[in-house]
Amino acid sequence: MLFPSPLVPGRLVRRYKRFLADVVLDDGREVTAHVANSGAMLGLSTPGLRVWLRPKTGGTLAWSWAVVEVEIAGRGELVGVDTAVPNALGLEAVSAGVIPAFAGYGRVRREVRYGVNSRIDLLLEAPDRPPAYVEIKNVHMWRRDRRAEFPDARTARGAKHLAELSAMAAAGARAAMLFIVQGPGDDFVLARDIDPAYGAAFDAARAAGVEAHCWTSVVTLEGVTLDREIPIVG
Repeated sequence: MLFPSPLVPGRLVRRYKRFLADVVLDDGREVTAHVANSGAMLGLSTPGLRVWLRPKTGGTLAWSWAVVEVEIAGRGELVGVDTAVPNALGLEAVSAGVIPAFAGYGRVRREVRYGVNSRIDLLLEAPDRPPAYVEIKNVHMWRRDRRAEFPDARTARGAKHLAELSAMAAAGARAAMLFIVQGPGDDFVLARDIDPAYGAAFDAARAAGVEAHCWTSVVTLEGVTLDREIPIVG
């Protein structure tokens, strides 16, 4: 997926109130940008980091934070911070048949109600197979070399989604987690020290038949492209 307009470079001053960031643009202006990310953003919100903003239409802020450059395994890497991007990437990739695990479905729907007051990110349907419920999660934390981790903060909502997927699997549907890394990675683990409850819910969901897949992506200043599947090792 391509960014809808050219990104504008700057330096991060601070991120605060979760959804706001002050940035000094390269032309000297200091602006406040919307941060479309409710997570902790560990390692991504250190003052002084190189960032890129996207001009934003509508709302009270004129900018949205899109990309940050951080060091991963001793190398500077571009990382996406907008948590809406993985959903768009997942829809694009599944619709195009790029992800083998989800290929062959003739219909893909977004944000379909299911379970107890929940919406599934993608519902895949075909006349000759059970429906597939796919929940997409954004990943952008690396604490050990190129090992991607999720979550970066406690997520009761995430644990609820796992329980809902388990119920779908028990009812005879396919149910799957699709973790999309907005950056590089060699493998993926759950950050069980950050959210033990999510780790336990994930283990219970896998035992109930919920699938799990993790894909990395390539982030550039022009857009984000799904790259490759990596192993889930813990």
